[in-house]
Order: sequence, then C-alpha cells, then structure tokens
Amino acid sequence: MYVAALIYVDDVIMVGNNDAKIHDVKRHLNNRFSIKDLGPLKYFLGIEVARTNEGLVLSQQKYMFDILKDSGQHGCRPNPSPMEQNLHLDEAIDSPPVDVAQYRRLIGRLLYLQVTCPDIAFAVNMLSQFLANPCKRHMDSAIRVLRYLKSTPGQGILLPKDGDLSLKDFCDADWSGCSFTRCSRTCYLIFLGEALVPWRTKKQSVVSRSSAEAEYRTMATTVSEILWLCWLLHDHEAAPVGPTPLYCDNNAARQIANNPVFHECTKHVEMDCYFIRERVESNEIEPLYIDTKHQVADICIKALGAERFRFLLGKIGVRDLHAPS
Repeated sequence: MYVAALIYVDDVIMVGNNDAKIHDVKRHLNNRFSIKDLGPLKYFLGIEVARTNEGLVLSQQKYMFDILKDSGQHGCRPNPSPMEQNLHLDEAIDSPPVDVAQYRRLIGRLLYLQVTCPDIAFAVNMLSQFLANPCKRHMDSAIRVLRYLKSTPGQGILLPKDGDLSLKDFCDADWSGCSFTRCSRTCYLIFLGEALVPWRTKKQSVVSRSSAEAEYRTMATTVSEILWLCWLLHDHEAAPVGPTPLYCDNNAARQIANNPVFHECTKHVEMDCYFIRERVESNEIEPLYIDTKHQVADICIKALGAERFRFLLGKIGVRDLHAPS
C-alpha cells in the first residue's frame, strides 16, 4: 500500500495504489486543516492534465495562449520549429535595441513553459543569455518561438500508463556552442520507462578543449542526476534493478569512462573521471554508444530542421492533443 502527497503552499496532489487509503488521508487532512477536494487531477500550478488512451498528457495550453495574447502574437503565422536551423546568436551590437523589461518578461514566462515543453528548451536557453542587453535580432528569435507555440497549442508531455520503472538516459554536448564565450552546452534527457521525466539544457561554466572533454563533463552532470533519481525511487520503494544505461554519441568519452588508466589528455577532468568510473565499477551506470541520428538529446542541444525536429519530438514522448488521430 502506497500513498504520497505533492504539496506546494496550499495546492496538494494525492497519489497512491489504494483508493480507500487515499480517502482516509484526505479525511484526516480535512479534520486538521479543512481542505477542499477538487476531485480527479485536471489542473495544477498552471499545468493541465488530460487523460488519453495512452496515459496522461501534461500541457500548459491556457498559459501558452496568455503569453501569445500578452505579447500581441495571438494572430501570428505559425512556424514548424522554434528556431532557425543552425542559427548561432551573438551579442549583435549592430542590431537596434529593444525594450529590456518586455524581453525579460517574455523569456521568464517561456522558462516556466519549459515544464511541459522540452522542445523549446534549447531556444529559451540560447535567448536567456541576452537578458542584460537584448536587441531586435534576439527579440525576433523570441517571436519565432511564439510562432512555433501557435502551431502546437495542445502539445505536451505524455506519461504512459504502461511500462516499467527502469531508467534510461541520453546525454549530449554542443562543443564550443556559445559563439562569444566558446563554452559548450550540456544537455540530458532521462526516461522513467517511456516517460520523459527530467531534462536540462545548460551552458557549461568552463571552456572545454575538445569535444570529448565537453561530452565527458556532460556525462558527469547526467550521472549526478541519475543518482539522485535512483535515491528518490528507492525512497518510494521502486528502485531500478541493474545498471542505468547512459547513451552518448561520443566514443572517446565513453572509452574514458570505461578505461581505468588516466592519460595526459584527461588530467584536467580527473575528478569527473573518478566520479563516473566509480559509478561504472559499482554497476550503477553503463555508458553505451548511440549513433548520432538516434540521439534524442539533439532536440535540446542545437537548432534543427523541421523534419528532424518533428521526428525527435515523437521519440521523447511529446504529444499534441489536437492532432488528428
């Protein structure tokens, strides 16, 4: 028997595998705090929950329409992808400035929209670098994200009702992806069964001297997140069995993780090497190679063409509630 409560201020979600026990907990809470039972979960902190034949779809349609309306883009022309392919934004000092407060407000709202939209994670991460001094070129790119959102109003993350509780992870790095700091970008997507649970796109804090180094730093960040998830699942009596596969499309990084001998070229990432190898030797992590064309983390690490972008959307469990069946 299992019952858990997710609490944020005065909003509470109750989950469990025994309806009678859930009702008992609700009754106890009501006696102590006088709660209001709103029935089956439909809306929580701006996140809409829809039940389908496949499972639950989490989306933010109302919040998305509010962003479009407040930005004056409610009637804009839709776009099939959030960012132009292979676009690399820089400080663009030759472009006219824009309203800083307006730009910051828009990017801040898009950051929260990422809760159910991993497909805009790369674009928002890129645009967030220019909050201090945005210009028209940056605002135009942000408007393109809104035009993409206009084309996918009911899109969200699918949490399948079938599947096991095993973890599998995909990580990737965009070596020297930042055009003006030359820092690489880290990205990972972690699946619990077939459900995409956490994902992240973030610029690394140091400059990597090779693509293998950038990928290896990404692997270390991903392993930290995997360990935290494993501990969380263990607390909920659902710990995964066996090593967690970690898919990386860089053979050099994978071989460093499996090689017990340090070389001259790896001294500057020695702590990461020890950290990952320790987890490999304890059979918690298993680094595996995956071909770049099957690397789903690409969707959060670079600006893709529309065809490749739509292909990867289906792979990470993004569904459009209004798409024809």
